[in-house]
Amino acid sequence: AAFVGAHHCRAPSPTAPERFLFWMSWNYVVSAHKPTNVSHAVVGRFTAPDQLNLIISKCTRLEVHSIDNEGMLQPVLDVPLYGRIATMELWKPEGEKQDMLFVSTERYQFCILAYDPATNDIITKAKGDVSDRTGRPADCGQIGIVEPQCKLIGLHLYDGLFKVIPAVPGGGLRAEAFNIRLEELQVIDIVFLHKYPKPTLALLYQDSKLLCHLKTYELLVRDKDLGDGPWAQMNLESGASSLIALPFGGVLVLGEQSITYHSGSAFKTIPIEFAAFKAYGKVDADGTRWLLGDHQGWLRVLVLDIEPSRQEVVNLSIEKLGRTSQASCISYLTAGAVFLGSCFGDSQLLRLSEEANDDGSYLSELDRWDNLGPITDFVVIDSERQGQGQVITCSGAHRDGSLRIVRNGIGINEQARVDLPGIKGMWSIKRHSPHQPTILVLSFVSETRMLAMQEEDELAEIELPGFDSDAPTLLCAPISNHAVAQVTPRALRLIDSNSMTLIDEWIPPSGVTISMACVQSSYLLLATAGKTLRLFTSDGASLTKLSESSTSHEVSCVALHALTNPNAMETDEQPDKTSGPKTLYAAAGLWTSLSVQLLAVPSLNVVHTEPLGLEVIPRSLLFTRADGIDFLLCALGDGQLMSFVMNENSPPDGAPMADVAATADGVSLTDRKVVTLGTQPITLVPFRSGSTTQVFACSDRPTVVHATSGRLLYSNVNLKSTSHMTPFESEALPDCLAIASEDALLIGTIDEIQKLHIVKMALDEQPRRLCHIEAERVLVVLTVHNEWSPAGDETETNFVKVFDDQTLEALGQYALLPVESGCSLLSIKFESEPNRPTFLVVGTAFVLDEPEPTSGRLLVFELQERKLELRCETRTKGAVYSLEAFNGQLLAGVNNKLQLYSWATMAAASSHGLVLRHEHCGHILVLYIQTRGDFILVGDLMKSIALLQFTSTGELTELARDFNAHWMTAVAFLDDDNYLGAENGLNLFVARKNAEAATDDERIRMEVVGEFHLGEFVNRFRRGSLTMQAECGTAPLPTLLYGTVNGVLGILASLPQTQFNFLSKVQTSMVKVIKGVGGLSHREFRSFCNDRKTVEATGFIDGDLIEQFLSLDANKQSEVCVDLDVTVDELTRKIEELAAFTDTNVSSEQT
Repeated sequence: AAFVGAHHCRAPSPTAPERFLFWMSWNYVVSAHKPTNVSHAVVGRFTAPDQLNLIISKCTRLEVHSIDNEGMLQPVLDVPLYGRIATMELWKPEGEKQDMLFVSTERYQFCILAYDPATNDIITKAKGDVSDRTGRPADCGQIGIVEPQCKLIGLHLYDGLFKVIPAVPGGGLRAEAFNIRLEELQVIDIVFLHKYPKPTLALLYQDSKLLCHLKTYELLVRDKDLGDGPWAQMNLESGASSLIALPFGGVLVLGEQSITYHSGSAFKTIPIEFAAFKAYGKVDADGTRWLLGDHQGWLRVLVLDIEPSRQEVVNLSIEKLGRTSQASCISYLTAGAVFLGSCFGDSQLLRLSEEANDDGSYLSELDRWDNLGPITDFVVIDSERQGQGQVITCSGAHRDGSLRIVRNGIGINEQARVDLPGIKGMWSIKRHSPHQPTILVLSFVSETRMLAMQEEDELAEIELPGFDSDAPTLLCAPISNHAVAQVTPRALRLIDSNSMTLIDEWIPPSGVTISMACVQSSYLLLATAGKTLRLFTSDGASLTKLSESSTSHEVSCVALHALTNPNAMETDEQPDKTSGPKTLYAAAGLWTSLSVQLLAVPSLNVVHTEPLGLEVIPRSLLFTRADGIDFLLCALGDGQLMSFVMNENSPPDGAPMADVAATADGVSLTDRKVVTLGTQPITLVPFRSGSTTQVFACSDRPTVVHATSGRLLYSNVNLKSTSHMTPFESEALPDCLAIASEDALLIGTIDEIQKLHIVKMALDEQPRRLCHIEAERVLVVLTVHNEWSPAGDETETNFVKVFDDQTLEALGQYALLPVESGCSLLSIKFESEPNRPTFLVVGTAFVLDEPEPTSGRLLVFELQERKLELRCETRTKGAVYSLEAFNGQLLAGVNNKLQLYSWATMAAASSHGLVLRHEHCGHILVLYIQTRGDFILVGDLMKSIALLQFTSTGELTELARDFNAHWMTAVAFLDDDNYLGAENGLNLFVARKNAEAATDDERIRMEVVGEFHLGEFVNRFRRGSLTMQAECGTAPLPTLLYGTVNGVLGILASLPQTQFNFLSKVQTSMVKVIKGVGGLSHREFRSFCNDRKTVEATGFIDGDLIEQFLSLDANKQSEVCVDLDVTVDELTRKIEELAAFTDTNVSSEQT
């Protein structure tokens, strides 16, 4: 194809650019959850000479934390890198007061980073590229080491080569690095030894007979060569995996069954029980104690006894401290605190203790950080059937495996709960006198009860003399100064807020009852049964009726609001105290006309009528002000929420605002929007969160309404149905909300707006595949359980396990046969049995001593009372790597074949079973299958993607193929003609079916229309979203979610071309303004790159870069907008609309 040829040697035809642009794929890629997999950690004085810091590497991000005297961590910086971190070491040349940081990336770029306290940012001291045109990347991965006196840096990047970067006086690095040949091709580990006058290497390697040896070399910088070292040790333990250079000289060799000390003149070894060590960390500066973490999560301490005169080890001892996540890095902080970073489980902050705990461990956990990685599979479900998607992931590896429930929204941290059914209304009031507890007023069907916090921090019932406790309360709120209004169906009562005694009372005429009320400042509006509104005011000592008005229909809800003059100034510190005139308005929702009326205050004259246009009754009204804009919120009886912007026309010069308000054109409602929050009536309650006012929408799906840049946003609250809410605080429970449901009263604090909340359910084994059966409300998981013998022999058992999809309670399991591995999982309804419940199909492989499995099984289960019942099994001639439902039939990827099965009556028996209908060959390994209508997308081990179709003759026919040699990791349909692929070079690409081509040869060849380096290994794409549904009448962007090895949950959205073009310009401008940390290039990092080619990214927008705009200072934001013909506010609003898909804040729970 012309586009592919253009990247090699052939010039494109004149029409190729037009074809490419016409067929372009427009995609926006952003991380909803940033990488959490911790690969490296170092401790040094990075931000100041007297400040100890922990620096953490999370793939493409660097985190800097300060360490206090107790070993606790406080975040300082979190910065992205345009590269995947391969090695990270401290760098402190002679004469420097602070540590710097040496970082190298997987693309063989390096940099020296330092901290600038003036800007609170990271600056680049040196940078370079150490890649070689020829060379085989090292099997053991990149190794980066720093000479103890910081004279040079050594890198082992390619087999048989050792790269040296010499330092220059002052701590800089020479412009040119050089290679030194190594005789040892299978290097396991390399370190610089201490206490030698010249740089000396210790090298652990394996020979062709798989025997391990230890060798030392003297590094001759001037000669750019290696000289013979002071000593060597041949024939080490075959399981040796790591070297530890000791500060006093010599080296430790960590093996699987022994630990050995070598110094040339001394040798000491101790046997240990089998352990594959994954990480180590120094405790003491003199190197006499080391922490070691193994493959099973055991943390051990290794103690070295040193003979002082010779500075040699005379004895080694090792002891278990306790069990942790499997460590990838260990850093001792101070005061017994240890940071343990993990790639396979949660990272932890631990405290070492001298005495054992009750469980025999010498560890106590101080903090824990969630790690979703590696995400091997995930599903998107709506377990509460409310339109709010949540992701359930298969996370972790080995005994750190878990299920994680990830949900977007706002968390309520429960502080207290009381079983109290039947609450019909709830308000909180404060006494005017100091040190008096906040009172919680609860309304029931026929009474009112008051609760308050007592001395022993218990919520107890109290009696207040001024309250009418024998009637339900319609409203209880402060009014004017030092007074409280209680409204019941039979009276309006004014109560002193100090003594809580009755001051004044208004009783409606005989036969009239009060139906609802609202209060604002010193005004109170009542609606009585019928069509009458009455407006009162109070000075705190008495009630005065100002006006009375009749409505055209019965009133269903009321609200009061002080509309600020647009010319007045608004401050965050005093959001309700604005200078300039105010116009008071009331709003009334009407039953029969299904409309909202705006009324002037105090006259109650109707100034505007707004038909709702829906056959639903308004049930709650609320005025709110956000970002300088006045909104009217109207909640409906079916769970929908309307929002309007209130616009007040400016009066002529010198005319009072009241004159304008009294006219029909004095105020208007515009920018009408409708969003569905739930299915039940909504009650709206304002509350303060930080310095801003938010709105809590109580319903069967509680939601917080908040605003950013003049736009209303909706964040789901992670609670089930709520009926009422009120702010509540006391000395024991500050800054809380009281929330009522059908059967309980909950008091808790509210999290930040729009967070990703993570709930963990530990499995103690690795989950591999996951599916959700909605009809049975269960999750089915394929798990792998590993057991290790004392000799190091591993036994693996695979299970099919069933869990409740809400409580995650284990319901049952099915053990696979020995040496049988679960590969794929699918829930399906067969076409031949439409009335039968959903079946569960498991694909397996028998793992024997052979290059590729030659046998496997298809197991079909039925869930009986949520228990697994095996209905049939079918033997296959290979591993069943993938399964997918296809028009009521079953597609299976069995080794190199795509097979189509149907569910039919077996010839030899009356029972049903799987019958092979057709198969398609020509693949290497069919690893991934996706379907859309009659089309089938196949992801191959080595042959990229292929598109097949099931024809009317009942055959599988190949329509098109991508002829690039991509090793696939995940595939997905974007639409009928565009197909998304992820390959093992950590890239994404989009291929398009060339249906318009003139010849068959061209039609069968897919056109690549988008390429992008994601920098993450994608294991799964799923269609779905974490956000609430869009406003009614607006089409949401089609989105895919993806999960990666590093714990990233990402979103890929398909954009309209005009929006893509605009964001592409924003991206270009952002790259000019934001310089990459370490001098790393965004363009180079996002370029599609694998073993076969490197081309610039096309067809994708880097959403992580775009959303950095929101965190820039004002000057840089203005700089970005210079070439965009857009204001900062407009660009901010556009990006926030995209950012509504995701938020990077995360909270967690453990189960």
